Amino acid sequence: MLGLVKHTTTERLKTVKRKHNIVFNRHARATLTVALAVFFALFQESRLAAQDLHFSQFFNSPLSTNPANTGFIPTSDYRIGAHYRDQWSSVPVPYKTTSIFGDFQFLRDRFPSGWMGLGGLILQDVAGSGNLKSTKVYASIAYHQMLGSTGLLSAGFNLGYAGKQINLTKLTFDNQWNGRFFDGAVPSGETFQNNSIGYIDVQAGLNYAYFPSDNLYMHGGFSVHHLNKPKETFFALTPGYDNRIKPRSIFFADAMIKVNNQVIISPGIYYSRQAAASEFVGGLHINYNLSGNGDQQLIAGVYYRPGDAYLPMVGYQWKSFKFMFSFDVTNSSLKFNNSSRGASELFLQYDGIYNTIYGNRRQSYCPSFGN
Repeated sequence: MLGLVKHTTTERLKTVKRKHNIVFNRHARATLTVALAVFFALFQESRLAAQDLHFSQFFNSPLSTNPANTGFIPTSDYRIGAHYRDQWSSVPVPYKTTSIFGDFQFLRDRFPSGWMGLGGLILQDVAGSGNLKSTKVYASIAYHQMLGSTGLLSAGFNLGYAGKQINLTKLTFDNQWNGRFFDGAVPSGETFQNNSIGYIDVQAGLNYAYFPSDNLYMHGGFSVHHLNKPKETFFALTPGYDNRIKPRSIFFADAMIKVNNQVIISPGIYYSRQAAASEFVGGLHINYNLSGNGDQQLIAGVYYRPGDAYLPMVGYQWKSFKFMFSFDVTNSSLKFNNSSRGASELFLQYDGIYNTIYGNRRQSYCPSFGN
């Protein structure tokens, strides 16, 4: 996978920890060879990777992709979703990421052909030998304005708090190597100011949707994350050392094309860049109508992250519930160490309709089997 590559603080911890490898005795050389192979594979991955938490099913993570998606729910009034991602479980330092989000439309009867969206997002990630734990909580708001009868412009931003902590007792350093093993009683020689940190984080974005007919819908957007460039480090501040998180830019575009009453095709692309790291994902999935009114749908598709992994996925929709499962099939050099088992990802979402209609029921249109 592109991977969940951590920010500069984590990279510094990894660099310190790797120093001990050069002094292993001959009985550990076989282990060292495997470890170095994994490291260099991960290093190649990180050159192409964004540095934030992410999901292969980007289209199922609307609020983390772009805050302007808040309250943009063409087929319902509110939604609640959850994501779970288990990455690199076959290598020594797996990543586990969980996300819960929800958003809804409001003030639909207060604006001419427009409405507001309000939502919230919780992200948690645990990774690495030191159990580096990241918890991020965001509140987002957006405004959506119809442009004629076939266009929609959206703008949104979110404000959140990010906290990180690490268990330093689970880390070992070069100073603790005694020639045979790492002795935790020996001082590490590293200067940590804290084992937990926190900061305020800000994101903003714009979206545009175009729906000329009930059979075609197109949607795209651009967002910038970490607008405030927050500082993040477990170490004492060092003059000349940049501890600020670089802004991350995200662009996405997707569409829904209704072929007939049985098939809807949804292509999509996603591009993210943060400093020198980047990620591109492209592909499509298909909804197949299993019932006349669309209450039951089979979902299947495949996406591709160049130089990293194929992303096959399957899913099922029953009325207002949608479930999807995807698997990252590694095709980079890391496949020789993880047997091509990159990551598994589960997603569940519920879409709801208000009992009372506030303003226009449908401001925007997208293809559905109920049309």
